[in-house]
Amino acid sequence: MTGRNAIAEAVIDEAVRIGATIATAESLTAGMVSSSLGGVPGASRVLLGGVVAYQNAVKSAVLGVDPALLERVGSVDSEVATAMSEGVRQLLNADYGVATTGVAGPQSHDGKAVGTVFVSVAGPMGLCVSEFRFAGARDEIRSETTTASLQLLLTCLRK
Repeated sequence: MTGRNAIAEAVIDEAVRIGATIATAESLTAGMVSSSLGGVPGASRVLLGGVVAYQNAVKSAVLGVDPALLERVGSVDSEVATAMSEGVRQLLNADYGVATTGVAGPQSHDGKAVGTVFVSVAGPMGLCVSEFRFAGARDEIRSETTTASLQLLLTCLRK
């Protein structure tokens, strides 16, 4: 079992233990967080679903991210990650919403360097937001983001 799989299993186990539901909103990971959680037997007890919001129009129209915020700060920002996690939580009526946004490369985006990532978890405990600077190729950055998202979600579930 890989580290990411073990963390995903711990997330599912903890969510089941506390009776919490989870929803995901993913940009650069494009469903990898949901897929990791869904790969755990019994995930259907807590994983409600997810939104892949790769384009700003989807972030705004589906997740309710303010278009003015996206215009002002771009898509790679802690406020955008927060709005995405809150938006998917509300959209799917979940206890916890986890969101990813960042730059996987190969070039910078919205003035942010490759490897810049923001992850947010919205839940009954409030918000947990983390910024990361990952190095490596596109696939490595996306993989590291997925693992970091699961770890942050687990930390928040345990609060």
